[in-house]
Amino acid sequence: MKILTLNFLCCARKTCKSSPASFPLHPKEASLEQVETDINALFIKNILPRLDWEAMKTLTIELGLPALPTEPPSPETLENPDSGEPSQTLKDLHQLLMETSIESGALRCGNCDHEYAVKEGIANFLLPSHMV
Repeated sequence: MKILTLNFLCCARKTCKSSPASFPLHPKEASLEQVETDINALFIKNILPRLDWEAMKTLTIELGLPALPTEPPSPETLENPDSGEPSQTLKDLHQLLMETSIESGALRCGNCDHEYAVKEGIANFLLPSHMV
């Protein structure tokens, strides 16, 4: 499960939908995996405004990854103006969002403390019948 995906997930319980504490889900005992992919600058530029930056900062801290800047970078800073090559900021964002995945562990809701297991990079969001 890519780190980017966590920016769009919240707890599946109906009682948590209205609570701001249910987002983002908090990784617990997560083992991370890095899978190299080609940089897609256009994708990063287009997804950047859709990210909840505060949630991304929280996730990086909880996972023990390098801290993100206080403010999200502007699209203009993602490429070197002279050469058009990807900037270090773009490379770092690409590595975090597209190459870093949670291979195993759990995702915990901050509202109800329910844990969703992650195995082989796939989170199980099926709730037991008593929680539906």
